[in-house]
Amino acid sequence: MSERLPTIGILGIMQPLYDDMIPGITDRQAGYARRIADSLADIADCVVSDPVRGRADAEREMRAFENDDLDGVLVVMLTYGPSLRVTRVLSEARVPLCLANIQPDPVVTPEWDMADMTYNQGIHGAQDTANAMVRAGRAFDVITEEWPSDAFRERVGRWARAARAVTAWKRLKVGVFGYAMNGMGDARVDETAWMRKLGPEIEVIAPGALHRTMAELPSSAVDALMAEEDERFAVDERLSKEEREDHARMQLGIERLLVEHGCGAYSTHFDAIGEDGRFARLPMASASSLMAGGYGFAGEGDALAASIVYAGHQLAGDGHFTEMYAMDFPSDSILMSHMGEGNWKVARDDEPVRLIKRPLGIGGLDDPPTLLFRIQPGPATLASLVALGGERFRLVVAEGEVLDSQVLPALEMPYGQFRPSSGVRGCMDGWLRAGGTHHMVMNLGRTADDWKVFCDLAGIEFVQVS
Repeated sequence: MSERLPTIGILGIMQPLYDDMIPGITDRQAGYARRIADSLADIADCVVSDPVRGRADAEREMRAFENDDLDGVLVVMLTYGPSLRVTRVLSEARVPLCLANIQPDPVVTPEWDMADMTYNQGIHGAQDTANAMVRAGRAFDVITEEWPSDAFRERVGRWARAARAVTAWKRLKVGVFGYAMNGMGDARVDETAWMRKLGPEIEVIAPGALHRTMAELPSSAVDALMAEEDERFAVDERLSKEEREDHARMQLGIERLLVEHGCGAYSTHFDAIGEDGRFARLPMASASSLMAGGYGFAGEGDALAASIVYAGHQLAGDGHFTEMYAMDFPSDSILMSHMGEGNWKVARDDEPVRLIKRPLGIGGLDDPPTLLFRIQPGPATLASLVALGGERFRLVVAEGEVLDSQVLPALEMPYGQFRPSSGVRGCMDGWLRAGGTHHMVMNLGRTADDWKVFCDLAGIEFVQVS
């Protein structure tokens, strides 16, 4: 997961109608908003607005939230507030929104007087405001919960993480080194429509830039990376110093170019690297460690998959690029792997991650150092981003578990066996009917509910097949 907490604005809405009837009500309800923020302190970094009592207040506070690059805004009714005072500013908001349908006191008691009724009357302000956003076609999440409660904190946390992921996605640049694999249709996308609808931008980076950058790197940086690997991984003694130095230069060169181009995700294609003629090997271990460092990644020039791996980092933590390799019907599972790339942060905690020497015929180059591990057993979720044409996108999601399964000695790349909750037959029938792609992100844990909120906020169709 992203190391920083989501940054959330709390927009408290009321009106001046009650000032004469209940002196001090504005200060009282402002304190309520601050208590909400305090209760969420370990879930999000909250910035609390001054009470919004009219249109000018709403525009000023939302402008401040957006200028501060917050991830999202939680709208809270401090009393009833007429929706027309916030309709325009909420419908045009550049950040994800959530309407928190809560009130200061969760229990109606015989001791309530008119002041208590007023303090707790936010529900019809929530109805008025929600109606305005629906009529404007504005996407937003809704949380009706008792405040304060663990359930409220859990649901706000889920929305806040989704808001962080959607907002980061809107700013994302995906670096593609060379070109995408010829003939691979499910990775193709109308770049203009994708950027217009969801935000990610494709940045093509020439392989020659990588070659030059590798040559410019100081030996000290290469040595430092190799020392880190010696400490972190079980290093294959068959790997020569030349092989390891070349791999380290590729990893450092890719990362330097991603920083220079402002990219949070990237993809390399083995043919683009192999046909260039200047590289000795493919950057397999590089992809694994860069994913572990928070970059999105996908193979074969697949920018769509790289972007959803990046979103997986932001939403649920430690996105792992993978694909479905084969079905194992006796265990009702699917063998998950790829050519040699995988996020080693999802590795089993009872086995070392190994940096190995392995032959690889694809690409026609020398042996690429590769990080080999099995995936940690336990709950897991797969997600695939599907381009349906134009500005229509779909996310296909499957929950299940990674099995504590057999060792496959000849498989020299990251792997694990995933048993879908709906079984391999039901999952695959649903996946194929929904057009799920063959590249995807895996996150440990059951995160379908998180992806659902992400899709609601981003305007993506959500399909769960297990």
